[in-house]
Amino acid sequence: MTENETEPEGLDTAAADSADETAEPAAPADDPDPDAQPPEDEAASEPNLDEDVLGDEEADLLIPVDEYLGAGVHIGTQQKTEDMERFIHRVRTDGLYVLDVSMTDQRIRTAANLLADYDPSQILVTSSRQYGRHPAETFADAVGARARTGRFIPGTLTNPKYEDYIEPDILVVTDPIGDAQAVKEAITVGIPVVAMCDSNNTTNNVDLVIPTNNKGRKALAVVYWLLANETLDRRGATPNRSLEEFEGGI
Repeated sequence: MTENETEPEGLDTAAADSADETAEPAAPADDPDPDAQPPEDEAASEPNLDEDVLGDEEADLLIPVDEYLGAGVHIGTQQKTEDMERFIHRVRTDGLYVLDVSMTDQRIRTAANLLADYDPSQILVTSSRQYGRHPAETFADAVGARARTGRFIPGTLTNPKYEDYIEPDILVVTDPIGDAQAVKEAITVGIPVVAMCDSNNTTNNVDLVIPTNNKGRKALAVVYWLLANETLDRRGATPNRSLEEFEGGI
C-alpha cells in the first residue's frame, strides 16, 4: 500500500516489487527542479500572512499558522500531480499551488509517531538538495539518526562491499526527486520511506508523505525542527535544538 492509495494507518513496502519501473530519475544534487517555484526562498521571502492555507480551520497546530506562513511551508510549485492533489488547499492567482498546512502539521505528528518506534541509529535521513542538507543533518544529530547528504552514492544500501554500506530500518528523504537513488535502494531492501513532498512530487514509492515546500531553506528548517521535536517528545526526551540551529544562519 502506497501513499497515493490510502491514508497511512500502517506501512506497506510492497512497492519494492516495482522499484525499477516507478522510481523517479535522480536530479543533479545541487540544481533546483525546472518546474520549481521561484528560486529557493524567493517565493517565501514576502509571504502574505492572511493567506487561506488551512483545510481544517479548527486544527490545533504545533506552531501558530503565521510561523508556517512566514517560513513559506505552504508554497507549492506551479505544477500539481494527482498524488499530491489531496494535500493541496487551493491555487493562487499567480498559479502557485497552496499546500494545506493543517495536513502538513498532522503528517509531522504521524511521522514522529512512526520514527519514535525505531532505534535512532537505524533511521537514515538524506538530502541531495542543497538547502535541505543542514536541516537534515541537524535533525539527524538531534534525534540520534544517521545522515547522508549531497550526492547519494549508489550501493549505499544495497552493496555490502561498499565501504560506507549501511543497513537502516527506515528512510527519511527531503525530496523524492532529488533523493530518487536513496528511495530506489530503500524499496529494493524493503524499508519504509518518509518523504517531504511538494505539489509536483509523485508518491508511488513513498509510505508516508509530509506535504511541504521542499525547496525553501526556511520551510525545510521549520519542518525538520518540528519533526525532531515531536520525535523526541514521543520518546519521552526533551527537545534540545532551537529553530535557529536548524536554519543555520539563514
